[in-house]
Amino acid sequence: QVQLVESGGGLVQAGDSLRLSCAASVRTFSSYAMGWFRQVPGTEREFVAAISWIDGSTYYGDSVKGRFTISRENTKNTVYLQMNSLKPEDTAVYYCAAGRPSYGYSRFRTLYDYWGQGTQVTVSS
Repeated sequence: QVQLVESGGGLVQAGDSLRLSCAASVRTFSSYAMGWFRQVPGTEREFVAAISWIDGSTYYGDSVKGRFTISRENTKNTVYLQMNSLKPEDTAVYYCAAGRPSYGYSRFRTLYDYWGQGTQVTVSS
């Protein structure tokens, strides 16, 4: 069983930066792919970013590429999402996820087994 706890959400203005953190309670954190997804009420959960458990490669959704950076610190069982140049359309609940896809990462939420409770990010214009 893996428990994930997100933190760092909040209310910011357009153009600001924010860093989300996700702490995992599992001994084998380094063997999990980690992902960030976001969801606006009434819409499907959208892939934001993922980091491979195999080699640390990173992958991003098109809407955040060049603005967001995912990273992980295995010694602290934590994954981060650095969000720069935030836009009002980035407003959503952000979820951290953990899974073990065979190829190291996934952009498909169905391949993640564990989810955090979510943290709200609101970007005002």
